[in-house]
Amino acid sequence: MELNPDTPLHLIDGPALLRLGVAAILGLLLGLDRELRGHAAGIRTHGLICFTSALMTVCAIALNLELRGQGNIDPLRVFEASAAFTGIIAAGLIVFSKGEIKNLTTAAHIWLAAVIGIACGAALWPLVASATAIAVIMLSLLGILERRWLDPKDRKE
Repeated sequence: MELNPDTPLHLIDGPALLRLGVAAILGLLLGLDRELRGHAAGIRTHGLICFTSALMTVCAIALNLELRGQGNIDPLRVFEASAAFTGIIAAGLIVFSKGEIKNLTTAAHIWLAAVIGIACGAALWPLVASATAIAVIMLSLLGILERRWLDPKDRKE
């Protein structure tokens, strides 16, 4: 079996570490909201999902560049794998109890962390920045507005 050549540890480059590091930090930041609200998937879960999605993307891009023309390599399959895995986790979080659906926002939030991780892995920094900013605004600002003006019985999570 022919494998790709080993990469010595001294060749670990800054751009790859930046992509993975930013994904981990943003995942932790995104999970902070869920953690502070006491939801099932918090800081560690979001951080790991975002980091893992970035790692999958970096690996897919690297393998695509390294094995170009040597088989059926499609780096976009990382979206399929990430979506399937995220769907399994999210489905496990969603609970229907006493006529109410719970943790739906947390499940969507995990999906968001995965997609932001993919964007970090692909170094799509403007997309990463804008998606993270919009997500934080939606979760924090809209949460404040909901608590202030909506009756607790009218809110669905």
